[in-house]
Formats: sequence, C-alpha cells, structure tokens
Amino acid sequence: MKKNNIRVNINGEWHDLTITLQDRLIDTLRDQLGLTGTKEGCGEGECGACTINLNGKAVLACLMLSVQADGAEIQTIEGLQNGLDLHPLQTAFLNEFAVQCGYCTPGMIMAGHALIKQDPDPDETKVKTCLANNLCRCTGYEQPVKAVLKAAREMRRKTND
Repeated sequence: MKKNNIRVNINGEWHDLTITLQDRLIDTLRDQLGLTGTKEGCGEGECGACTINLNGKAVLACLMLSVQADGAEIQTIEGLQNGLDLHPLQTAFLNEFAVQCGYCTPGMIMAGHALIKQDPDPDETKVKTCLANNLCRCTGYEQPVKAVLKAAREMRRKTND
C-alpha cells in the first residue's frame, strides 16, 4: 500500500505523519498518536463518540480519512485540559453528573466545545441540537445539556472578568 505524508496540528503541536490513503483519522489519532480519548462506537457516524474539533468544527473522526486532515488544526479531548487544570466543559460535566459510563463523554464535550466557540451564548435548543448527534444510553441528555450551558456561562464570565 502506498504511504503518504501529512502534516497536522493536533492539540497545538505539529505532527508529521505517514499514512495510507485508506487510514481513518480516528485510527491515526488512537494508534499512531496514542490519543485514546477519542472513542469509536459505531464506526459509521451514527453515535458521535469519535467527535473531535477540526478547524473549530465538530467532525466525526471515524468518517474522515487522515489524508483529508492534511494541514488542519485538530483538537481532541486531551487538548482541552491545560496541565492539571480541567477545561470548564470538563469541570461542568463532572459537576452536573453528566458523566455516567463515560464512553460518549469525550464526543459530547468536543461537540459542546465547537458549539460554544461558534456561539458563546447558546440557548437550550441549540445545545440539544448540538448534542443530538451523540448517542448516550446512560444520562438521558438532561445533565449534558445543563453542563454545556453551565460551561458556556462560566467561559463568558471569565472572558468578561
């Protein structure tokens, strides 16, 4: 199989990677870079567990080929935390009990992160629409919605301080 080289900025750090044209982005993130926070649920783009942020937008890493990310800026769940300091979304998910089994949590947080970057003051309807692409069998969605809204408020407060 022919190998290709790509250059990708992942969580603020540039990586030169060798891939095949068939390599999916989720496999490159998990297998080559050890970023296992991005989960594979269905592998068909139905569950949202593999949601990452690509150039600021929420995308499903299981449906993307790695070659499509060449030159892109990618943020994974591992890139949100700053040292030992959790991102406000991560803190809100913990405080609002939005983490149950945890499998869908990284995808939900990354979807919420992209939403807040696009709209720092989303309403409940926007958050529900944003999280609708993430399958969760544990939380009933009420806690994750509250967590995203709480994080958005906290992030706006910090910006205004």
